[in-house]
Amino acid sequence: MSIQNSFRVAVLGLTLFLSGCGAYNFSGADVGEAKTFQVNFFQNYADQTPGSIIVPSLDRDFTLSLQDMINNLTSLSLTGSNGDLVYEGEIVEYKVIPMTANSEQRTSQNRLTISVNVRFFNTKKPDNDFERRFSFFYDFDAAASLTSIQSAAHEEIFERLTQDIFNASLGNW
Repeated sequence: MSIQNSFRVAVLGLTLFLSGCGAYNFSGADVGEAKTFQVNFFQNYADQTPGSIIVPSLDRDFTLSLQDMINNLTSLSLTGSNGDLVYEGEIVEYKVIPMTANSEQRTSQNRLTISVNVRFFNTKKPDNDFERRFSFFYDFDAAASLTSIQSAAHEEIFERLTQDIFNASLGNW
């Protein structure tokens, strides 16, 4: 058998093997028979609690971050309505608290925490539906202002939150 024929057989074998793996992809996501997903707008309710910090566009940025995560890790198509997989919820916590003190009893490190409540609906497998709260944090130097670290903090927190939501809904570990 020539090298060219051996290569063709290997490619065919790999193709058959991967197609036999069902609806899995390289991210490990199990989308089943789903073809579409929908991410409804995550309203920011955290800014309605007394003493909370108002962050314009937090809700939009988080919603887009979740859409991007699912879009990048699956072959599902994003839709505005009637999705096979539906994500909805709200941002329920956005707070900064002091974490550590220095020898003069002054705060040396703060922690920004963001929590979201997520409802996931799988129209193809209703047993996989859930409602759950996801949280993550970002620690930063107390001498830094929140606005100076906000972009980096949101990016890191959103990456972790969306990965946790993705794993809970499609990871099927």
